[in-house]
Amino acid sequence: MISERMGEWVRGYMLHVGQWLARTGLTANMATLLGFLLNAGVAAVIASGHPRIGGVLLLVASAFDMVDGAIARATGSVSKFGGFFDSTLDRYSEIVVYLGLLIWLNQTRDDHLGAVLVLVTATGALMISYARARAEAIGYGASVGLVARPERVVLLAACLIINQPLWALWILAAATHLTAAWRILHVWRVTQADETASGPAPRDPGNR
Repeated sequence: MISERMGEWVRGYMLHVGQWLARTGLTANMATLLGFLLNAGVAAVIASGHPRIGGVLLLVASAFDMVDGAIARATGSVSKFGGFFDSTLDRYSEIVVYLGLLIWLNQTRDDHLGAVLVLVTATGALMISYARARAEAIGYGASVGLVARPERVVLLAACLIINQPLWALWILAAATHLTAAWRILHVWRVTQADETASGPAPRDPGNR
């Protein structure tokens, strides 16, 4: 993914930002919570009928999502809970923006179609994250596919800025589920390769 390659380049610069913010007393978990509140504010702006402003603010709020990790690395406070908290609130941040978009679309002529596309897109976005989390839980990476969260944010923000949110929703409705399916296929391939290399798992004699 583009975001995977860009992420390594950006993290080096964000480390200096993290060091500066840490001096203000801001912790990584506080930054995570603040990032969610910023996205909730973006949702409110979109819901109130200002999609172009919301699109610009969405880019700002999403850029802030990198701050918590930068602070954690700069202060040596990286923790398992911090990673869990960040990942969980990232999902809430994405969903709350879709909620704001749904409220706005329900006030337009695209209300029924928009509602369906928001539901399909939000479900696909969650399944992308779930597929990666389950893959990592069994010891495999699954950062493959077309639209990780940075790509989804940029596409949605761009279409909000030009006041064409349905364009983004049509693309994301397909691309999110394609990415989730891609990850399922990827994990199937790597697990099959491992099982072929190590031989079949022993049978459980308990049900003989």
